[in-house]
Amino acid sequence: MPNLTRRRFLPVFSGQVPMLFLILGTALRAAAGADFNDVEFAKPGGVPLTLDAHIPDGKGPFATVIIVHGGGWVNGDKRTYVTPLFRPLTDAGFAWFTINYRLAPRYQYPAAVDDVKAAVKWVKDHAGQYKVDRRRIALMGESAGGHLAALAGAQNEPNSRVAAVVDFYGVHDLLKRERERGSVSPGMTKFLGVDKLDEAGIARLREASPITYVRKGLPPFLFIHGTKDAAVPYEQSPVMCDALKKAGNRCEVFTVEGAPHGVGPWEKHPEFQAYKGKMVEWLKATLR
Repeated sequence: MPNLTRRRFLPVFSGQVPMLFLILGTALRAAAGADFNDVEFAKPGGVPLTLDAHIPDGKGPFATVIIVHGGGWVNGDKRTYVTPLFRPLTDAGFAWFTINYRLAPRYQYPAAVDDVKAAVKWVKDHAGQYKVDRRRIALMGESAGGHLAALAGAQNEPNSRVAAVVDFYGVHDLLKRERERGSVSPGMTKFLGVDKLDEAGIARLREASPITYVRKGLPPFLFIHGTKDAAVPYEQSPVMCDALKKAGNRCEVFTVEGAPHGVGPWEKHPEFQAYKGKMVEWLKATLR
């Protein structure tokens, strides 16, 4: 059993506590559930990878979301960029896990997607311990994490197969994006180890593109993307969704009008917040 750091959010009072406060405190504990922090889920090549988890109170098993952070494949960790997603999932009664993965350029593709798949397998293997319903696991990622979630979801391997994918403004056709740029971006060079659009570079870009693996029998996808995204063109999401539908899969794009790249910046704009309700509604319907 892994060494766990478990925290329960318990209200602390001093002196005499009115009965009403005691009742409220009990209700708050029931709503809060339990947190597990820095749990090791894999150690590829001796590199420890950890996750944090929130598990609702109750018997379970619970519908579960595994969250993959962004950062251009080179930055970030399980508590950066994706934190606005935690509260809506908690309030909706989902179990959720937020994961670390190996970063480029030290660890190039396919290290990061392998780590995402390892996290899915670990959650499935420990489903009983964390009250997870193995049949109701979704992958969710933003930016580079959206790409990784979509890639793992599209590859749909038996050990890492999930029931749904929620992808925030991930890039799905890497070759299309780099061709539109006219050259290979420095970030893509760090992630893939290619620096030109020659035969080898094109093959590598295709290999790492979620759209390459589209076929019948994939899990449902929800894409959430802002129309003013300067980092990943908005069209990447509807193009991927169209490909999924043509192959016979379920897919939907939720457009955030006027929104730039990143759910963090969206927090300052009430007009961008409808995505939270859509995300929860879609997950509940898809994982019912």
